[in-house]
Amino acid sequence: MSAQIDHLVIAARTLGEGVAWCEATLGVTPGPGGAHPLMGTHNRLISVASDTFPQAYLEILAIDPAKQPTRPAGLARWFDLDDAALQAELAQHGPRLIHFVARVPDAAAALQALAAGPTPIDRGALIEASRDTAAGRLDWKISVRDDGQRLLYGALPTVIEWGPVHPTDTMPASGVTLTGLHATHPRPDMLQAAHAVLELAQVPVEAGPPNLVAVLQTPRGPVTLESTGI
Repeated sequence: MSAQIDHLVIAARTLGEGVAWCEATLGVTPGPGGAHPLMGTHNRLISVASDTFPQAYLEILAIDPAKQPTRPAGLARWFDLDDAALQAELAQHGPRLIHFVARVPDAAAALQALAAGPTPIDRGALIEASRDTAAGRLDWKISVRDDGQRLLYGALPTVIEWGPVHPTDTMPASGVTLTGLHATHPRPDMLQAAHAVLELAQVPVEAGPPNLVAVLQTPRGPVTLESTGI
């Protein structure tokens, strides 16, 4: 599969709160993003690419209160954004790292491999999506479960397969770079096995309370972001 870290997902109660969080925490204003009509969400983006993590970026994601998802009724938004406990946490404590997405050359094969792995995992169906940008059209396939769950406290990545254009192709350097991402989990063997199926070697996994930890170098020095089991 040769999976690589594609992007970190920062969930926010509102996009405005996410932008303010980015400015206060990382010391930069996020660049433009777009809307996702299928999910009724919108985002802002910044590049966090480095030599170790080429094409990596950070996504600040929130439900768009002005839009209803075009996804069929009964199907949840991606990344657990419809989960009441997650939204309560965001309302009380502010935006939070909740997940990451791994880039693969063949998303369908990746999902089949997870389903046939040592512990079979249903990562969800592949959804084809696209949006137009000033630099051209972005096309991608992404795995989304009907229930919207991230699985394993967000430490099992969603898989994505990009078309010929990647978002970072036109993103300016932000002054923020990703230097590391690791996870702890009460069932590390299961998570390690799933990462191995994806050939994802960039995210070490250890035993411990559920947590996803990203370390970023920023204009304000090193910053550590944690999911803390959300």
